[in-house]
This record gives sequence, structure tokens and C-alpha cells, in this order.
Amino acid sequence: MTEERLPAAAEVALLAQDAVPGVDVADVRPIGEGGDHASWWVGTEHVARCALDRGGSERLRREVALRALVGDRIGVPVPRSVASGEWARGRAFTLDARLDGVSAELRPVPAAGEADLTRMLVLLAEVPVADAEALGVPPEAPRNMPGLLRRAAAAAESVAARGEFDAAWLPRLDVPAAEAATAPGTLVHNDLKGEHLLVAGDGRISGVLDWTDAVTGDAAEDVAGLAISVGAVAAVRVAEAAGFGPGACARALQLSRCDTLTLLSDRLRGLDDSPLPLLRAQLRRAWEPTSLDAPHSA
Repeated sequence: MTEERLPAAAEVALLAQDAVPGVDVADVRPIGEGGDHASWWVGTEHVARCALDRGGSERLRREVALRALVGDRIGVPVPRSVASGEWARGRAFTLDARLDGVSAELRPVPAAGEADLTRMLVLLAEVPVADAEALGVPPEAPRNMPGLLRRAAAAAESVAARGEFDAAWLPRLDVPAAEAATAPGTLVHNDLKGEHLLVAGDGRISGVLDWTDAVTGDAAEDVAGLAISVGAVAAVRVAEAAGFGPGACARALQLSRCDTLTLLSDRLRGLDDSPLPLLRAQLRRAWEPTSLDAPHSA
């Protein structure tokens, strides 16, 4: 059994050279984003990702196949694997062509980018669920909203007590017309954080990264991700343009607001190591007042 560890830069360089002879390995640097894989810049044109355990390996292999399925079908670029295999026994890796653009955490998404996100949501819904599930993408039931709301309300109290949340915003947690589920299930990226959205200099979406958490299920989860990454107002605008009804948009807002409260609460209690400035920014975005909020909560 392979001991869980991070590969060294020299290992990544050799791996890339063996996979693609002649690849530029003059500058191999860790990206810093973790999760269940280690990511490295390899020169100026490639990214290497190395899974750290069996579960991560399964998800990484599945992602390579899923990106091949959706690459020409969802209207926005996804990374293309130029080589894949194992970097250690039972531990998967992929060497991807690097996409242009910078994180949506660092560059705003203007109207042109919103149009790309709208098209992506529409086209994701057209990817046959059976094709995605045949690759191993798991189905996932919609999350239980009453339970999420209870946990979020408790988190709001503790976060507000620490001065990290304005209790006057709390009425926005109960978004009118929120529904218990959306139907039918579709392919869902399921982790549309700002760090997974690349924005080009002209404002277009130049890449959607990290499909390892993809599921088939509640499309409101992707709208919730957009609320966290680009703001609630923009997320509702994108979702409505993509054909989401008021109930689905309201559900997405509730999901994002529950998540940002509970994540920040977990971080403040030492149960999570996510950067505090990022969690604070995500909470501010998700809790923007929108046209779907009750008048007294705006």
C-alpha cells in the first residue's frame, strides 16, 4: 500500500517528462490548492495533478473521462488532459494543458462572462445523465433544506456573536418561493467556487476547473456556487437567463447562504482550515439582497 504523501517537485518534473517528452519542466511549482490532490504548475503551458489516496485517484480518473465528455458540449473551455496515468502505485495523475485567464476571485465577471455562464448552465442540462453516470458520476439526492436551515440558523447566532455576521441579514435566509427540490436531475459541476472559474482579460469565462465533485442531481447547487463566487445578484441574473424559475433560484440562494454561514462557523471553531478572508468574501456575496428576497430583508 502506498503511503499518503505529496510528490516532490523533482518527481513531478520526471513524471511530466516521461509522459510528454520535451515538455518544459524548467519551472515546477506547487499551486497551493489542495483537496484530495496536489496541483503543480509545470512550465508555462501545463498543470500536473496528483491524487493522494485511492478515493482521490478514482475521482481524478473519472474527471478526465468526464471532461472529455463535456469538453465540446458546454460552451466554456475545460482542461484537456495531454497525459494521464499513475505517479505512484495506485495513485493517479493527469498532466493538463494550462488554460488562460485568472481566478474569478481575482477578476470580476462582467456581462460577457455572465453570458458564458448562462450558456454553460443551459448546455450542462442537455448532457445526457445516463452518459455521465456511465462514467461513474454519482447521482445525488437534493439536500434536505429544513435541516440545512436549522444548522445555518444556529451558525448565524455563533458567527454574529463573534462580529462576523450582521444579524439584521438573517431574514434573507428564508427566501420566499424556495422549493424542496428541483427536477429533473442534470449533470452538476457541484463546486463552482471562484477559484474554479477562470476569467480572461476580455471578461469571458476561459475555463471551468476541477470536475472531481461532479454529480447528477440538483442543478440549483451550481447556481448556489455562482452566488458564492460571483454574488447573489449576478447568480440570479444568470440563472433566470438560463431558464431557472423563481423556486429554483430561491432554493439556490438558500443553499449558498446556509453553506457560507456553516463554513464560516466551522472555521471560527477550528473545524476547518479554509482561509478566513475567502470565507468572509463568499458570505458577503451570497448574502447580497436580491429581487427574490422579501422586502423586509433587503
